[in-house]
Amino acid sequence: MLSRLNLLRLRYLGIAALSAVLIGLLWQSDEKSDVDPAAQLRGPQEPDSFVVNGEYRSFAESGEVSTIISSPRIEQFDDQNLAHMNEPRGRLIDVSTGTPWTVRANEGRYQLDRDIIRLSGNVVITRLLPSGQEGQLETEHLTLDNDERIVHTDAPVVLTEPRGITRATGMQAWIDERIVELKSQVEGQYDTPSNR
Repeated sequence: MLSRLNLLRLRYLGIAALSAVLIGLLWQSDEKSDVDPAAQLRGPQEPDSFVVNGEYRSFAESGEVSTIISSPRIEQFDDQNLAHMNEPRGRLIDVSTGTPWTVRANEGRYQLDRDIIRLSGNVVITRLLPSGQEGQLETEHLTLDNDERIVHTDAPVVLTEPRGITRATGMQAWIDERIVELKSQVEGQYDTPSNR
């Protein structure tokens, strides 16, 4: 059997071990963490905030609306200065004439600090032609630089107008000047008007 002295030694040894563990836990809890605990729980792909049925508007120097982009869900990632848009729809408005270019895509990534929107997945731009009919541009990804008022892509594009179809690889367009420049591998098929 343990003597009374051995029991006291064992008790004090247990108290000392427990005290050391508690001091260690208190010391660790005082250390500051550089990682936001909420962000750590969410993981790298979780947004810091989100908006349902959000709308982005940009204005020309004259104060008129020049761009409107809406999305059923916009997720914002603060560390990346990025907003992800589901199924963005929008209008890019020629500020001199008020003529809109309508745009839609499966998703968009808005670089908040540079006013650039990268659209991807079934990107379609429609605009009214001088004839009053519609023209359409289709591609898989497109970049809208709202500061420069240009759209561009290196991907294949298809331009459809009432009298023909043009295919090319790469394109740049100036919204307010209504100019489209095709980069390479340009092929077109046009119907000539009949003289009846």
